[in-house]
Amino acid sequence: MKLAKFLTAAALCGLFNVGTVFAQGTGAEGYFQIYNNTDQNTVVGFYTNDGSGWSDNWLSNRLKPGANVKATFHANTGPCEQTFQVGWLGTDGGEVLDDPVSIDICKASNVYLDDNEMYYD
Repeated sequence: MKLAKFLTAAALCGLFNVGTVFAQGTGAEGYFQIYNNTDQNTVVGFYTNDGSGWSDNWLSNRLKPGANVKATFHANTGPCEQTFQVGWLGTDGGEVLDDPVSIDICKASNVYLDDNEMYYD
């Protein structure tokens, strides 16, 4: 699937906690907002990897197109550079994983998932 679907999955999860995977929060605030900017793609899984392996799914709910969710960090130490992988709702009802993408979560206040790209500010 496209990178946009990968990122959209993160948005679908609704409210979730990052746990010990992340470093100091976004902009030193301890969170970032994920936006599903797609028109038709639903996110069912959102995973991170700080180099020690993939996390459990952060999402407790699906992130529908146009929705957004806040990701909160509970650890105050750890690497800023993280790899994300999004799981999209497949036509058969299962999860389709997108290609992993790297992001500096310490610099991200907002993460945007579009159909063919992911970006942050």
